[in-house]
Amino acid sequence: MKKKFLQIENAAEEPRVLCIIQDTTNSKTVNERITLNLPASTPLRKLFEDVANKVGYINGTFDLVWGNGINTADMAPLDHSSDKSLLDANFEPGKKNFLHLTDKDGEQPQIMLEDSGAGDDSAHDRFIGPLPREGSVGSTSDYVSQSYSYSSILNKSETGYVGLVNQAMTCYLNSLLQTLFMTPEFRNALYKWEFEESEEDPVTSIPYQLQRLFVLLQTSKKRAVETTDVTRSFGWDSSEAWQQHDVQELCRVMFDALEQKWKQTEQADLINELYQGKLKDYVRCLECGYEGWRIDTYLDIPLVIRPYGSSQAFASVEEALHAFIQPEILDGPNQYFCERCKKKCDARKGLRFLHFPYLLTLQLKRFDFDYTTMHRIKLNDRMTFPEELDMSTFIDVEDEKSPQTESCTDSGAENEGSCHSDQMSNDFSNDDGVDEGICLESNSGTEKISKPGLEKNSLIYELFSVMVHSGSAAGGHYYACIKSFSDDQWYSFNDQHVSRITQEDIKKTHGGSSGSRGYYSSAFASSTNAYMLIYRLKDPARNAKFLEVDEYPEHIKNLVQRERELEEQEKRQREIERNTCKIKLFCLHPVKQVMMENKLEVHKDKTLKEAVEMAYKMMDLEEVIPMDCCRLVKYDEFHDYLERSYEGEEDTPMGLLLGGVKSTYMFDLLLETRKPDQVFQSYKPGEVMVKVHVVDLKAESVAAPITVRAYLNQTVTEFKQLISKAIHLPAETMRIVLERCYNDLRLLTVPSKTLKAEGFFRSNKVFVESSETLDYQMAFTDSHLWKLLDRHANTIRLFVLLPEQSPGSYSKRTAYQKAGGDSGNVDDDCERVKGPVGSLKSVEAILEESTEKLKSLSLQQQQDGDNGDSSKSTETSDFENIESPLNERDSSASVDNRELEQHIQTSDPENFQSEERSDSDVNNDRSTSSVDSDILSSSHSSDTLCNADSAQIPLANGLDTHSITSSRRTKANEGKKETWDTAEEDSGTDSEYDESGKSRGEIQYMYFKAEPYAADEGSGEGHKWLMVHVDKRITLAAFKQHLEPFVGVLSSHFKVFRVYASNQEFESVRLNETLSSFSDDNKITIRLGRALKKGEYRVKVYQLLVNEQEPCKFLLDAVFAKGMTVRQSKEELIPQLREQCGLELSTDRFRLRKKTWKNPGTVFLDYHIYEEDINISSNWEVFLEVLDGVEKMKSMSQLAVLSRRWRPSEMKLDPFQEVVLESSSVDELREKLCEISGIPLEDVEFAKGRGTFPCDISVLDIHQDLDWNPKVSTLNVWPLYICDDGAVIFYRDKTEELMELTDEQRNELMKKESSRLQKTGHRVTYSPRKEKALKIYLDGAPNKDLTQD
Repeated sequence: MKKKFLQIENAAEEPRVLCIIQDTTNSKTVNERITLNLPASTPLRKLFEDVANKVGYINGTFDLVWGNGINTADMAPLDHSSDKSLLDANFEPGKKNFLHLTDKDGEQPQIMLEDSGAGDDSAHDRFIGPLPREGSVGSTSDYVSQSYSYSSILNKSETGYVGLVNQAMTCYLNSLLQTLFMTPEFRNALYKWEFEESEEDPVTSIPYQLQRLFVLLQTSKKRAVETTDVTRSFGWDSSEAWQQHDVQELCRVMFDALEQKWKQTEQADLINELYQGKLKDYVRCLECGYEGWRIDTYLDIPLVIRPYGSSQAFASVEEALHAFIQPEILDGPNQYFCERCKKKCDARKGLRFLHFPYLLTLQLKRFDFDYTTMHRIKLNDRMTFPEELDMSTFIDVEDEKSPQTESCTDSGAENEGSCHSDQMSNDFSNDDGVDEGICLESNSGTEKISKPGLEKNSLIYELFSVMVHSGSAAGGHYYACIKSFSDDQWYSFNDQHVSRITQEDIKKTHGGSSGSRGYYSSAFASSTNAYMLIYRLKDPARNAKFLEVDEYPEHIKNLVQRERELEEQEKRQREIERNTCKIKLFCLHPVKQVMMENKLEVHKDKTLKEAVEMAYKMMDLEEVIPMDCCRLVKYDEFHDYLERSYEGEEDTPMGLLLGGVKSTYMFDLLLETRKPDQVFQSYKPGEVMVKVHVVDLKAESVAAPITVRAYLNQTVTEFKQLISKAIHLPAETMRIVLERCYNDLRLLTVPSKTLKAEGFFRSNKVFVESSETLDYQMAFTDSHLWKLLDRHANTIRLFVLLPEQSPGSYSKRTAYQKAGGDSGNVDDDCERVKGPVGSLKSVEAILEESTEKLKSLSLQQQQDGDNGDSSKSTETSDFENIESPLNERDSSASVDNRELEQHIQTSDPENFQSEERSDSDVNNDRSTSSVDSDILSSSHSSDTLCNADSAQIPLANGLDTHSITSSRRTKANEGKKETWDTAEEDSGTDSEYDESGKSRGEIQYMYFKAEPYAADEGSGEGHKWLMVHVDKRITLAAFKQHLEPFVGVLSSHFKVFRVYASNQEFESVRLNETLSSFSDDNKITIRLGRALKKGEYRVKVYQLLVNEQEPCKFLLDAVFAKGMTVRQSKEELIPQLREQCGLELSTDRFRLRKKTWKNPGTVFLDYHIYEEDINISSNWEVFLEVLDGVEKMKSMSQLAVLSRRWRPSEMKLDPFQEVVLESSSVDELREKLCEISGIPLEDVEFAKGRGTFPCDISVLDIHQDLDWNPKVSTLNVWPLYICDDGAVIFYRDKTEELMELTDEQRNELMKKESSRLQKTGHRVTYSPRKEKALKIYLDGAPNKDLTQD
């Protein structure tokens, strides 16, 4: 008793798992859920049993897959026989665990039948799946859609029918295919046709692909099969799946295609025999009785729902059929010219049915055109149709008599000579066939018309297919309700869902509402109604049954066998897929040192040894390294962490090692390699990985990392011993620095502290130094070690493209300016100075000389290290004191240069701080922007700049000296998308503190090292490149001064452009900002030209040409300064316009105005001041407009608009004319327009242009599309909102009539306007997507006619 009580107590404390299961096997249950709250120790098999009992399915006939927002198609199902607990199967206690109940092996779950029958009320409480409802025929409470209901949804095993998968919008095709499949005469005839592979490609053979589809519909075990092979035989591509067409249109096109394919075969006349009827189109003179007529054939009868102009629809199909053959009287202006009377006479015109086909197709014309709204509409009026239709009342017996030749004329006086009196079965005109994409030749029918007596006695038709449309004229959904001739039961074929329905459900497709039939009844009716009806003649002699299996022709038996084998093969393949583990695989190439990535797909029963062999071949290592030097280990790519190795588990199945087959894994695999003389290191769960960089203070280098494994509970002392064994350095003098994140260096000083307490995680980076120097006695932040690591962490590598032109002339100009003591007033056009100067040094000479000086300087500093002051310490050997060769030529170098050199060399914090401030004061730009997020990335960490000359240390675990992290980051940086910024948005900071919070004055140096670099092919042949290693905390101003000796001119005379993706360049202009936004391997282009000073802005000047096809033309780049007036900027532009653009202008001959994209805006007046009256920014753009006369704009209160006259009688637009208004009055605008045009004031009408300048619009649309003559008194209110200069105003004379165009003139003008507007980049007018014509291509592929849509 006590033991039992203990078990109960433990069960109460056990965590529970909440499972929410969604049944996705059919449309009825897809929105329903069941909930199970189970103990976490419940085995999976018990979960399946509980679900089966809850939903009423037989256990083992369904699958459960994870449904937590993941595509179930990619999920492996749970094992229904597993004893694994829910906890071990990755179910989460205390959380919602979503599962999907799905078909097993493509077959729908089997329902658990009970003795109590379907009427047992208890079943309703337990079942959420489909319920067998044999006793509830006619009930519609199970499934209710918006406008349609089924009495029950039965599974495939009960209906015995297979659905069709909707490719996207192919429901209309599925409906027709299922109808043809359920037509015994069509299916049997199709089976009798034999495909000859030697004569035709099976892929393009429509009858063969239909045969295959019908065989699959008859024999497949799947719930639904695809129709892609059939549509491929039509010549359709995937885009056709997204086009919805009319099912009646498809029927005609498909029948035409089949007739063409079946020529000269037994099935040549099958379509005509089954579906073709005949009717007489006649006209009878009411004076002499003469009758002209012709015989037409038809495949379907179109029935009008509502007569034209009528407010009431026809009540039934019979009523519509009577209306179809009801004659009309031709009188008055519509009189008929009688050949016998030789004059126009009153006549009776109509249609008479001569012969009805075996399969009668009625199309209910529910789609119409509303001439009031000018839109297509759908008529949802109620129209009943009987289950049995007697057509004998519509047959014309008298017209069965052989007609007299003399009475044969054309029926409409339009197709003279088209009548053939001796050919009763003459086919109708072929025009429709051409329109639908099939060119048909006229074929004479061979079927004779039955005798009148037989026709009368055998015209009872039974309904067997109703094709239903649900939706509107704009789009909707088709499905078919079909009666099986095998059991006389009605079924709904709704794409992949097949279900049993009743007569009551068929009646609901009549359409309409329960109210009276009125004009507006259609608007409130159901949108789901019958669209096509197919009847079969009740004739025991002709009514066929479906062929039995033993009656199949031999070629169909063979086809059935092949399709079964293919389906079994697919099933086996699916089973393999469900048992295949798919996981990311990484490998650091042992030679290239590049991290490779792939996807390993291995069966769960394959052993680890076999998986290693697969990975080895996948990574192409056969010729690189022996396979016994490779192994698979568990790897965390995100943290670059080796989680564990699998020693002794070579024969363990991968499914067991990976924890089962899953769609996604929380870890990856790494194919680890070693050298033949090394051994693999064992990785145990719970260990942390540490990358150890050895620091050499004397050589001032940081070596590439080696990897060691440690435990979080180890102390710092134990960790030192571990590292000592790995790198062979004494532990007693060892200093360990942990880099937790960027610029966060922590010296591990407490021996007893654990690694976990110090902040170690899965993957860590440490720097180790063990020397006999006294550096370790200093405070860490003052030590040489900290400075070296700080430099290492902040140094980036940049590639600098120098100017193509030799710097000789610039050096000469610069030296001259230095000697003169004025380097500020340099002519902007100095970059055009040409001519070699032989006495000046080349870039190569400068680089070589600078390198030699660096070496000698470094050697001297090392020799004098003990004798000098702190500024001569060994740490200064890292700094480049590059003396410009220009200084050798002229001792009067600028004060700024000498200050910078002193600033770089000094180690006095006070002096450094002072110099930094002075440097900041002279730099321009007022704004501050946030530091680029790149600086927070680990890609700037210290492993990105290891000393290339340092010796490589073999790793204990067999990996090469380059760390996985380093290789992956290099790869990441190469493909990294950089954030664009303009010169105005260059990242940086104006703060006196760097990112770590230390004062800039305390940073004792900024590292800079440059060397020539041979660029790759294609990156600028003949160009001079520098590879620069620089501390990214350096300002742009200091960086430019370091580049002076390599460029050959002062930093104020060249510009720095940052190169982004797609080789786009943006100038960096903020001199006081640092290089923090740059990252490794960024490219920089140096261009000669005067750099901006404080308060200056680079401006792009465009010419505004209002009457040109391209109204916006780039002229030049100029520099405007804060405080400058508009007139001053115009004066500075004049010489540049003359020299660069060939424009001879005076200040009064042009104006500047605001530019917003392509729109001209505010006119700038000469007295306006930049930054005070006009907001200006970096890379600003401005319009320059040449004036025809004197400037009319004198005040800001004036308004300048651009007017354009529309001449409707000539269908043309006049050029733009500027109108300057003194106010925003509409009356003043009218007066001005009257003034310039001569139109009487009362006849002036105007409208505001739409869109961007020049507001182009087609001359075919402008007269009616614009909002002419708005009822406003001022321009600055709705709907005009004209508050600024540059608005476009169209105007016209309201008395001028619009030109009347012929169709030919209109088409010609439309082409001309379309071409004009496309050239200007403006869209013509809105046009809805053109409906694509339905075509079936008999050769299997469409002809690519570029002239057609």
